[in-house]
Amino acid sequence: MTKLHLLCPLGLGLGGSCFIRFCRRGFQAVSSSSSTATATVTATAKMSTECCTFGPYKVDPKEVFYSTPLSYAMVNLRPVVPGHVLVCPRREVKRFVDLTIDETTDLWLTAQRIGGGLECYHKASSLTFTIQDGPQAGQTVPHVHIHILPRKDGDFERNDEIYDAIDVKEKKLKEKLDLDKERKDRSLEEMSKEADEYRSLFFLKS
Repeated sequence: MTKLHLLCPLGLGLGGSCFIRFCRRGFQAVSSSSSTATATVTATAKMSTECCTFGPYKVDPKEVFYSTPLSYAMVNLRPVVPGHVLVCPRREVKRFVDLTIDETTDLWLTAQRIGGGLECYHKASSLTFTIQDGPQAGQTVPHVHIHILPRKDGDFERNDEIYDAIDVKEKKLKEKLDLDKERKDRSLEEMSKEADEYRSLFFLKS
């Protein structure tokens, strides 16, 4: 995937502006409303350095690789597959139904863009998008978040095993955040390096 992304309004019958992305499959159009497109361009031009929150926890800005005024994407402390990241609303919202229309739109447009970019970057062929909405659904951190996982042939023996793996990682993540001890698996340096790599995919170079 090239680091050049063309941001321009195109009349493709999508009812608004589109982002054009070039990867191994050629140019791809990602539709968005004009307001979201403007917000994304703003986010592209100037990456926020302010801390985001993930439920009651503060997220180190070094772990965040993409942000808009309403959403942000961060690398995962315990990824299930390479490229497994989280996309969250900036506002702390426990349940998906409680998101505003603007937050819902921005969250999924952000997930669409991040997913497409990471699928190309990791030379994957598919994507899993999943939300655990509420504790009985496996949600351990009370903040809406979309898991995005680039998928390849044979990454799991049975495809649905990936959901069990996400459940396990979520529980371990909650334990890690609660204990607030030194990381045993991925260091902040490792996560920061990965975030830098992903950031270069989505932000225009000056």
